[in-house]
Amino acid sequence: MADVTLRYSDVGNGDEHQSTSVSFRRRTRDDRGVKSPRAVRFAFQPLYSLHTGGVVAHEALARPGQGTVPELLTEARREGRLAEVDLGLAIAAVRQDETALPLHLNLSARTLAAPAAMYDDLLAELGDAGRRTRDVVLEIGPPFAPLPADRALAGMRTLTELGFRLALDGLGRGDLPLGLLVDAPVDLVKLDRTVLRGLPDDQASVAVVEALLHYTNRTGTRLVATGVETDAQLDAVRGLGVRIAQGNLLAPPTAAGPAPALLTRPQQTTRAPGPAQCVGDFLRPATTLPESATCDEVREVLAAADAPSGVVGVDELNRPRWSVDRTRFLVAVTGPYGHALHAKRPAARLADTPHTIEARAGAMEFLELVTDADWGRTGDDVVVVDEVGRCLGVVLVTEVVRGVAEAKVEAAAALNPLTRLPGSDTVARDVARRITIGEPFVAAWLDIDAFKAVNDTAGFAAGDDLIRELGGALTSLGGQLRRMRVSHVGGDDFLVVCDVDEIATVAGALLDRHWTADGLPVTVSLATLVCASGSIRSYQEVSRLLAPLKKRAKTVPGSSWVLSRPGSDRVEVLRGIGTRGLQAAAG
Repeated sequence: MADVTLRYSDVGNGDEHQSTSVSFRRRTRDDRGVKSPRAVRFAFQPLYSLHTGGVVAHEALARPGQGTVPELLTEARREGRLAEVDLGLAIAAVRQDETALPLHLNLSARTLAAPAAMYDDLLAELGDAGRRTRDVVLEIGPPFAPLPADRALAGMRTLTELGFRLALDGLGRGDLPLGLLVDAPVDLVKLDRTVLRGLPDDQASVAVVEALLHYTNRTGTRLVATGVETDAQLDAVRGLGVRIAQGNLLAPPTAAGPAPALLTRPQQTTRAPGPAQCVGDFLRPATTLPESATCDEVREVLAAADAPSGVVGVDELNRPRWSVDRTRFLVAVTGPYGHALHAKRPAARLADTPHTIEARAGAMEFLELVTDADWGRTGDDVVVVDEVGRCLGVVLVTEVVRGVAEAKVEAAAALNPLTRLPGSDTVARDVARRITIGEPFVAAWLDIDAFKAVNDTAGFAAGDDLIRELGGALTSLGGQLRRMRVSHVGGDDFLVVCDVDEIATVAGALLDRHWTADGLPVTVSLATLVCASGSIRSYQEVSRLLAPLKKRAKTVPGSSWVLSRPGSDRVEVLRGIGTRGLQAAAG
């Protein structure tokens, strides 16, 4: 989005957008909002990775029930309450968001002058929603001119200290000073649609994008192309090396429902509990030179003030041919007679064969590769390539190790101590992801019949053993079915989400088995909801629809399996005493 105060009209006025009335008034800890009689609703537009095709985040776009956002903010500024209204909109967006995707919220640059205490309610709302500030990007939009640069920078530093990530919005159309662009502690820069309109034919537009890519590559930030409207624009920004894009061509803003996948999604390469990590998650821009570069050319790049840790030599198709480590290379060329020996000669003579890995590879797969190769130089850059071997960037072994370790610590903290399975967040995240990308799936609720009677008859220890056994069976299934996710909600309740063609395998493995607790026969109930693309809006709706299905399954004698679909009152009994068993599922 280019400007929070100007872009909301892009969302449209269709009836598909749900409206949530937000009464804005003076806020307290339990009563947060902004004073306004207008109802505000939000549409959400995804941001896509142009390397993986996956949705990497979505942006909340406000739509007042009356008037426009510019009018709302202008009125608030006249009343001296701009920051209150601006942050109130952000709070309302968090309330209406129903996905687990990273969330982009919009703030006016003037709000950067607000004291840190004014963000307390936003922090509290994020906490109530189970979100971390590091998963929220605050997009700072124009006008920038009314706020002195030093105050703007101070405000940005405050937000980064609170843990937020920042983006500068409206580049190319707003009044962003270059000095602020140089000093701002941001992760993203959003290029306005007005610049993209000239692509691919206008050479000035191409030059602007190339210059900004050079800036982002040198500073470690990322450039987002917004307002992508045509296939030609998409091909142009992808060809120039833009990594993230947003626009109606890819997916228009919607209040709820799936966002279509842009490219073929990479296969999941990890089966560990919790969100999967891939090498692309740790990607840094690569500093590249032609494979024919001389030692002098490499030395000049490495000797710069913002020198990279290494340089990758690439061929005409951008495939890595060699790599050099900064320290080792400079020692070689600056030592006694080093310059005379190497200056005009090809850098390849002092380079190493590049270590490469595909961006789609799992983080654990990457670490296994490092271990198997017995690399003695784990501080070197590892070159990340696409499926045809073109250089996408570099990753550092140390960063991947740290990221995997942090993820595993978080995952371990959420594991059920009895089954070592994660809690409901794992299934909730996967359901939200599938809904967002428009992927059909099956959600299932499994539990033990009359479990209290099992405990009362066989004892708590036998009941715990039975739960462990059931958890072990689900873990084993998860190892066989790459797309299946399992959560142990608590007690004898388990949640499963999987592909439609996997549910028969899941049901067979669970219902064909004779379960016992200390010799006492036990039956289980499986309630399943088959969700076609676009048929469901949220994990909360899945949970609500599964509840009566579970009750229905409990009424079927023996180990049972019932199935239904969103929007249908029909419940199919696929398994139980008196039914035809799993054969019914095939029909």
